[in-house]
Amino acid sequence: MRGAIEAVQGSVVDLRFPSGQEPALREAVRCDLHPTIVLEVQSHVGPGLARALSLSPTAGLSRGEPVTRTGRPLEIAVGPNLFGRVVDCLGRPLDGGPPLVGGTPMPLHRSPPLLHRHLPKLEPLKTGIKVVDLLCPFARGGKTGLFGGAGVGKTVLLMEFISAVVQGYDGVPVFAGVGERIREGHELWQDFKQSGLLDRTIMVFGQMDAPPGARLRTVHAALSVSEWLRDHEGKEVLLLVDNIFRFVQAGMETSAMLGRSPSRVGYQPTLSSELAEVEERISSTMDGTITSVQAVYVPADDINDPGASTVMGHLDAQVVLSRERAAAGLYPAVDPLRSQSRMLAEDVVGQRHYRVAEAVRRALSRYAELQDVIAMLGLDELSADDRQTVARARRLERFLTQPFVVSESFTGRKGARVPVEETLQGCTRILDGALDAVDEQRLWMIGGLADLDRVRA
Repeated sequence: MRGAIEAVQGSVVDLRFPSGQEPALREAVRCDLHPTIVLEVQSHVGPGLARALSLSPTAGLSRGEPVTRTGRPLEIAVGPNLFGRVVDCLGRPLDGGPPLVGGTPMPLHRSPPLLHRHLPKLEPLKTGIKVVDLLCPFARGGKTGLFGGAGVGKTVLLMEFISAVVQGYDGVPVFAGVGERIREGHELWQDFKQSGLLDRTIMVFGQMDAPPGARLRTVHAALSVSEWLRDHEGKEVLLLVDNIFRFVQAGMETSAMLGRSPSRVGYQPTLSSELAEVEERISSTMDGTITSVQAVYVPADDINDPGASTVMGHLDAQVVLSRERAAAGLYPAVDPLRSQSRMLAEDVVGQRHYRVAEAVRRALSRYAELQDVIAMLGLDELSADDRQTVARARRLERFLTQPFVVSESFTGRKGARVPVEETLQGCTRILDGALDAVDEQRLWMIGGLADLDRVRA
């Protein structure tokens, strides 16, 4: 069925069809004179009149141009030829390589697996990152969020996770680059090439210069690829999203363009349902697992911002990055008191791990409570017990820092990955006072305690 363009307003295109023959919601419509422009129907605004969102720049479109219904939703062709390639949300190459031929068309919008097909229990995913494995373990087959403002290390932590897990597990990374800078996307692509990971990775990008419709559908495309790998190939998939907040922003932009009234703080009224539609598809079944790690930009470092807090409700683990810790040189700048994971339970990680983690939290919490007293009166005014607690908490803070493998070329320090058992041993010795005589600075940016012998006093 053919129709015509009624109006073009930025990325929003109104389409006129014979009354009663309008395209269905979320149906893809193609422009006959501009084959590269694909529209997705968002609403019916009157008899025979549909409002659609363009996934490409609309320059050159004009009123009266013919359009054709496809009768199908937006799709991406999935198959082995996607490995090692960088594509947009419709499967079109962005890496300068040849067009992708063949593959199985998969709709971008799909329902989550039925409840009875979900895996009954998740398990911790060991990353070799001390503070993460100790206090907020990632969930294998679950969802983890890396929360932080600009410049506190979300992308570097995400890259270290990719490097650690791909080497330690036979996983297939699917990377969704949503609304980030082209420079960062290019650097990531080159890093994957140099590390040899690109040939087993699929990258779906909707960068900062892309229209909001393309950024909005990038996560859906990456999810469709991940679901194909899980359901048809039986793979353990690592779905990495940088940045899920840009998906929320793209939804806010498209919502305003479509004429919807804004909700809290200017966000779209459909924020909760749009995000739930994505997050509920990230699930693990009897056929395979999808483990997702999502970077979440926090506007103005306000963790209670509706965009960030709505994401938080869907996660199994929340890793909150602190600007104060980054300024103090404590990398990774994970806030140990605000980060949490439902994997940190006795019946999941074991009694010893749980007790050590709780003891570390108590020491760091007491240190945080005493910060104001120390600032006003000085350390000498504290009781002997509190001075001891502060000294050990400061050693714990420095021991939980770590040089990353992916940042070796920038820092000049050899990266370290630390088994959980070594982390527990180190924290236990600090808490027991075995390292009270060791200068706290010697514990900064090392791996396990065995590295102490290689650090100059």
